[in-house]
Amino acid sequence: MDKYRHSMLLLEKLETALRDADLWENVPPSDVALASTEPFAVDTLSCSQWLQWILIPRMTQLIALKQPLPQHFELSPYVEEAMKHDSGINIILGVIRELDNLFKAQ
Repeated sequence: MDKYRHSMLLLEKLETALRDADLWENVPPSDVALASTEPFAVDTLSCSQWLQWILIPRMTQLIALKQPLPQHFELSPYVEEAMKHDSGINIILGVIRELDNLFKAQ
């Protein structure tokens, strides 16, 4: 399976995990919150919001346009810490680790 398809499947799996944990939101954060320049928008968004409103849409756009995908990232340490008290963290973190591994294997 190519990296684009594999990435898309993992993003779909992440969305399902967020929905199953009741962390998926129907109303987007404000434009100001989404425009944060802090890493992971930690000053304006929760981790689950960042995953839903920043990571998933941006990665989906890269995939749809066949743009270069990230060469390397590691999201699991942030997600593990930021969501340590959230329900469904184990499943969400498992998907994030799969994404981390996909982008480590170059």
